[in-house]
Amino acid sequence: MLKRIFSTLLLISVLSACGSTSPTAASPAQTEPATWWNEAVFYEIFVRSFYDTDGNGIGDFNGIAQKLDYLESLGITAIWLMPIHPSPSYHGYDVTDYYAVNPEYGTMDDFKNLLAEAHKRDIRIIIDLVLNHTSSQHPWFAEANSNPNSKYHDYYIWSETGEGDGGWHQGNQGYYFGLFWEGMPDLNYNNPEVTTDMLKVTGFWLTDIGVDGFRVDAAKHLIEVDGKRENTPATHEWFKGFYESYKQQNPQAYTVGEVFGAGSSVIKSYTGDQLDQIFNFEMSNGFVNSVNGGANSGITSAFKFAFQDMPDFNYATFLTNHDQNRVMSVFNGDTDKAKTAATLLLTSTGTPFIYFGEEIGMTGKKPDEDIRLPMQWSSSENAGFTIGLPWRAVNAEYETVNVEAQVENPDSLLHHYQTLIQLRKDHPALLSGNATLIETENTALFALLRQTTDENILIVVNLGDKSISDYALSLEKNLLADGSLTVSSLLDPIQAQPLKTKNGQFKDYKPVDEVPPYQTYIFQIK
Repeated sequence: MLKRIFSTLLLISVLSACGSTSPTAASPAQTEPATWWNEAVFYEIFVRSFYDTDGNGIGDFNGIAQKLDYLESLGITAIWLMPIHPSPSYHGYDVTDYYAVNPEYGTMDDFKNLLAEAHKRDIRIIIDLVLNHTSSQHPWFAEANSNPNSKYHDYYIWSETGEGDGGWHQGNQGYYFGLFWEGMPDLNYNNPEVTTDMLKVTGFWLTDIGVDGFRVDAAKHLIEVDGKRENTPATHEWFKGFYESYKQQNPQAYTVGEVFGAGSSVIKSYTGDQLDQIFNFEMSNGFVNSVNGGANSGITSAFKFAFQDMPDFNYATFLTNHDQNRVMSVFNGDTDKAKTAATLLLTSTGTPFIYFGEEIGMTGKKPDEDIRLPMQWSSSENAGFTIGLPWRAVNAEYETVNVEAQVENPDSLLHHYQTLIQLRKDHPALLSGNATLIETENTALFALLRQTTDENILIVVNLGDKSISDYALSLEKNLLADGSLTVSSLLDPIQAQPLKTKNGQFKDYKPVDEVPPYQTYIFQIK
């Protein structure tokens, strides 16, 4: 038995059962644009590892609330919280109760306080929404697995034989389907009642509690059809109805989908009428691989695909996330590379997401627990994360790699992130402008022109560990005013050469004679 398509009309008809429709008064979304996420800088937090206030070694909601001033000083305007619901697993991606919070993280009142304090600072909060599956310990599955006549039996997918391409697990009433593992049985969206119940969940969090949206986990796997397990037409149809439903619950709610590995062509198939944005893994790989390899081919290729399939650049970007080795480990601890990658992320198109600790250069390699280690706040015991025994030992590097050591250092990675985020906020061209690749005639040099009707910004990045003098920048499109234009550096007190244009173009331009290793220049052109 496979999950199949359902009627979009059904989604709309059940909205009346999905909770209150009046938006939370405290939300900053009331007075700002409906597409606020296009101007946001997100910060991904694993609650368990961020900051512990009660000494039990586990991060909590109150810990995040206490660190909101830090996030505000960094320039963060939105937070994505990894799963906050009760769960038998440390990571929380197998939910046992969608209407409650993990008691290890605090109470619902603690969460509401965090939400209120964030909104006071105009910081939005989205939470992980695990639609594809529940925990095998969820009451729905417990009853389904013990009683074949229960209405919850058809909330899941069953087989008498368990034959197929894997994902089937022995239950008490035959075999059930769980794509990821036996502890995560997949929900059956062929059953309209499943959709009704999950829309009640979104309504509760959006309208009763007041969160600002969701990161949708494992979106591409929602409905399997005829052996195909990702990005099926039925999945797309389901999300069309879902989109209409949550926008009715809160028109300014935001969803970002995890479609693992997605590039611009796949992103295009989901955005506009299904999810607000999708994470652009193609762009992420371009950022990281270009910096690690010292060549612009990866990022150039990612942009060319974006120009082709997502010319509005409506996607989410990142370097690495909670499922991948930390970017500083990918760079073998090279801070210059980390700064360069941050530059690409925060000066490029899309909505940027920063994984907690990335801004100070935390390292971590799989297993997953070790890429989700406690935040390193200071050089004090347990990195300042807890006064108790941390749920998992902190990284040994914490004595030198921590927030306290970097916050007053103008050359630190943390300061670099702060500076770039502020530049992004201050300059509309960096925030939401169009993008045009600039020919550099040197594979180690990447250049990008960001533009609005009122501003032109040229980004030049040396991706390698050697100085570059053999380069020439050229623009072959009519995009600039003609004449001798003034070029001013926004990052460094350097004098750039004037830019001479003809027919809105330029050729063989060198703003500086030599670009030092891993150097970034951000020029404003007037």
